Amino acid sequence: MAKQHGITLRREFDDKDAPETKYIVLTDEEFPVATCRINPIDAMSALIGRIVVLPEYRGKELGRRVVNEAEAWIRDLGFSHIVVNSRETAVGFYQKLGFTVTDPTPIQGDTFRCSRMEKDLR
Repeated sequence: MAKQHGITLRREFDDKDAPETKYIVLTDEEFPVATCRINPIDAMSALIGRIVVLPEYRGKELGRRVVNEAEAWIRDLGFSHIVVNSRETAVGFYQKLGFTVTDPTPIQGDTFRCSRMEKDLR
């Protein structure tokens, strides 16, 4: 993602990369091809973000797999609610996974416009 969208490595890692952050990395042999990170928001909610699949590995259900793995881990950690700030182009992907747009106001990040989406795990 960093290379594809011109994001520097310094900007790729931010203040959300903390000791309590969890990471999921899917590999092809030893080479990382899909990833996401999980951050607690409060006692009930966790944020998933930085969900990325390398372009040459897209169309193989790896995005769905990484989000499903994150959801299972979030449940295991005792959270009952997930938030994702989806790039506007990926809203349909998250809707297929049960997420709902909860705030129609776009979030303008450094690189992408995003929509806040949420999913209740109860």
